Amino acid sequence: MLPIGVNSKAEASDCSIRSILSNVTGKWRMIIILALEDEPKRFGELKRCIGDVTQRVLTENLRGLQRDGYLTRTVDPGPPVAVSYELTPLGRSLLDRLKPLVFWSHEQMDQVRTARMEFERSQEG
Repeated sequence: MLPIGVNSKAEASDCSIRSILSNVTGKWRMIIILALEDEPKRFGELKRCIGDVTQRVLTENLRGLQRDGYLTRTVDPGPPVAVSYELTPLGRSLLDRLKPLVFWSHEQMDQVRTARMEFERSQEG
């Protein structure tokens, strides 16, 4: 049984596990954690690696991950000043749990695409 209660409104609203899950499963946060798998990265490297994320959104997500203890932010005074981000042990622990989901997603990609196409066709008529 999962350690999360959703059987009643009180359980659902008071669930700290739900808060943690919603913070790590945001649109960009899992991608950021995966991008930091091999080594620390500077902000620009992360932005290039991730692609279509705005600077503001990347900054907000990095701060959230730092706040929750998944990564550290290190400032090298330079010159030039450089800021890098690195996974903490907690972040690495999360990464270890995300990897199976990434592999599963890759394995199921064709099945999901097929389901999406079938759904779109069913909505046309």
